Amino acid sequence: MPRSLTDEAIDRIREFVQSGRFPPGSKLPPEQELASELSISRSPVREAVKALSLARVLDVRRGDGTYVTSLAPSLLLEGLGSAVALMNGGGVLELTEVRRLLEPAATGLAATRITTEQLEEVHQLLDAMHKASDDIERLTVLDAAFHHAVIAATSNETLTTLLDSISSRTLRARIWRGTVDRGVTHLTLAQHNTIYTALANHDAAVATAAALMHVDTSDRWLRAHLADADAPNDSQT
Repeated sequence: MPRSLTDEAIDRIREFVQSGRFPPGSKLPPEQELASELSISRSPVREAVKALSLARVLDVRRGDGTYVTSLAPSLLLEGLGSAVALMNGGGVLELTEVRRLLEPAATGLAATRITTEQLEEVHQLLDAMHKASDDIERLTVLDAAFHHAVIAATSNETLTTLLDSISSRTLRARIWRGTVDRGVTHLTLAQHNTIYTALANHDAAVATAAALMHVDTSDRWLRAHLADADAPNDSQT
């Protein structure tokens, strides 16, 4: 299937950005000039700019012009969280598989890089979680902050943004509600304690294993919960 002129314009502008022709923060030439440089008519170029603006590669400022954004991972990946929020069933389980692959490794990396100040932040969040052990809403917020602080200690913005995006607040709230309802909050908090201790000891192997155990616990409960929700209701048969 032949590619459209808009697709070609998108690729060419991306190439300019990647090559440094239009570095982060730079202003693109006016539409007519850009179209001439690309040897593509103005209409496809205009559509390409719109598409790259939606992708947060370009920033169209009315009355000023079009600029290349900072291209920071947090900016380019910010739309992922919105897509994640729309997923359910099999899509959610695929996300937990991604988290299972990435988060343990990231936690191990954090153990080798975490600073004293970052470790203190993790400790404060852990302490707050213990104090909010029966408040699902508060636990959901603190849990997200705890894991964000741990992964942020890797100093890898792409990894941090990616893991933040695939761990939606709705999914966290569902898992914490199940944790509280089953009366196993203390076990989940104990897993957080183990992660913190491994970070404090700068022990990458134990941190990786602790995070894997924690993610696996959530994953197994979620799979069982979704299976129960999909099971036929005997009262309706």
